[in-house]
Amino acid sequence: MTAEPAPLSYAEFQRVDIRVGRVIGVEPFPEARKPAYKLRIDFGAGIGVKKSSAQATKHYTKEALLNRLVVAVVNFPPKQIGPYMSEVLTLGVPDGDGGVVLLVPERDVPVGGQMF
Repeated sequence: MTAEPAPLSYAEFQRVDIRVGRVIGVEPFPEARKPAYKLRIDFGAGIGVKKSSAQATKHYTKEALLNRLVVAVVNFPPKQIGPYMSEVLTLGVPDGDGGVVLLVPERDVPVGGQMF
């Protein structure tokens, strides 16, 4: 059973910058504690290309991730994950067995689009 989420004001939510990006590079991440990929994601002009780590190996091959649109938080501080510095948080949800299913736009949209 999970705890009830803590209340969050709309102003606090607006501070989280969630954008659409296109995966332009995928590499294995063998040093990660759980199976993961190293991603390079293009968020377009203004944000550019950022690095991320994603534990999305159960449902996605490297080839399936390449050129895929993903959704990520782009204004968290960088986070060291083993020897890799992740610059954005790629968003996903667990399937019934704990595998990561990425959050993606339903349709093709321009990179850099901000979630609202």
